[in-house]
Amino acid sequence: MATTYAEYTEQAQEQTLKLIRDSQEAVVEGVKTWAAAVEKAVPEIPALPLSDAFPTPQEVVQTSFAFAEQLLKAQREFVESVLSAASPVLDRTNAQQS
Repeated sequence: MATTYAEYTEQAQEQTLKLIRDSQEAVVEGVKTWAAAVEKAVPEIPALPLSDAFPTPQEVVQTSFAFAEQLLKAQREFVESVLSAASPVLDRTNAQQS
């Protein structure tokens, strides 16, 4: 049982991530089942002209998530810098609450 705000938050985050992972796993299994059933019904499609000029779905995912990771890192660094800049006031406020 959580006793502090930080422990409660950590437990809630862990439960949320587990629920998301379990849901994602169920979706992946569903897609595998669907793909296996439909695979034989879909004809081979010849390569289109200039098809090499377009990224694969995997490349789109990789570049998109790489950008999202960089963006999240930049946002974290920004917020930490703001908190650091405000620390004289925040430290004073925290000291008064103790």
